[in-house]
Amino acid sequence: MTDEQNVNNYDGPVFNGEVSGSQFAWNNDTVTQNQQNNGPVAPGFEALADRVTELLRQLPQAGLADRDREDAEAAARDVLAVITQQDAPQEGKLRRALGMLKGALAPVATGVAAGTAVGAQEWARTAIEGLTGI
Repeated sequence: MTDEQNVNNYDGPVFNGEVSGSQFAWNNDTVTQNQQNNGPVAPGFEALADRVTELLRQLPQAGLADRDREDAEAAARDVLAVITQQDAPQEGKLRRALGMLKGALAPVATGVAAGTAVGAQEWARTAIEGLTGI
C-alpha cells in the first residue's frame, strides 16, 4: 500500500484540465510571444490576409509605443483567426475584428498617440485606408 500525499505546488502554475493552443509566460520581466495561424484562408479573403500579414510584418518598424503595437498585433491576429476558420468567416466577427484593428491604428493615424516614430502617422493612415478598401 502506498501513502498518498497532498501535494501543494507553490513554485509554478498548475493546470487542472486540458490546455491546447494557449500561450503561457510565467515569472518573466518581459516576454514576447508569437503564434502562427497557418490555416487556409477562406476563399475571397486572400487579399485581406495578405494585407494584414504585411501590416503585422511592418508593425515592429512603425515605431509605435509598446501598448499601441501590442493592441494592433492582437487585433490583426484576430482578423487572421476569423478568416482562417474551418467554417466560412462570420461577417459580424470579421467586421468587429477589422474595427478593432482600425481602432488600434486610429490614435497613431490621427497623431493622438504620443511617442510614435516619424512616418508612423502616415503609415497608420495608409494601413487603415487599405483595410477599408478591401
